[in-house]
Amino acid sequence: MSGDANHSGPALAGPVAHLRRAVDTVDGLSRWVIVGTMAGMALLVSAQVFMRYVMNSSIDAADELSRLFFVWSIFLAIPHGVRRGVHVGIDVVARMMPHRVQDALHRVSAAAGLVLMAAVFVTALGAASDKWGELMPTLPVTAALYYVPVCICAAHAALHLALFTVGGVHVWGADAWKEGRA
Repeated sequence: MSGDANHSGPALAGPVAHLRRAVDTVDGLSRWVIVGTMAGMALLVSAQVFMRYVMNSSIDAADELSRLFFVWSIFLAIPHGVRRGVHVGIDVVARMMPHRVQDALHRVSAAAGLVLMAAVFVTALGAASDKWGELMPTLPVTAALYYVPVCICAAHAALHLALFTVGGVHVWGADAWKEGRA
């Protein structure tokens, strides 16, 4: 590491700080929804196992509902990995660059990811719209519920990528791993 370690730090004031607080609030809400979907999935699968092996019966919608909970929890969790920078990336060459170049590359990469998330959002929104009239086989709800979390994921991840684009790689600082308000 060179002496320019303070090339960008946590945003403390201005529009970037407001965006950071907004994203932190969305993260907090998202975490609670993830907890709810994971709990729903675990309880439903446990109830299904009990019903099947103890009661010799079955919950008709258990497979479909547990799959739906799983899809929601996975797609809602993806943006949390974006915040923390834990998704797979190849940065061997970038890490050999000076900090200013690394920051510029990270901002360009975040901007490209932002464009990708916009494309994912529009595509998922179209898929959800196409499926809205279809019902799930065992539940009287729309099959589009499988595409809604993809839209939410893309929008939430886009917020993180926008924050990285304007605030730099260190916009969260040590707060990237903190739960709740930074």
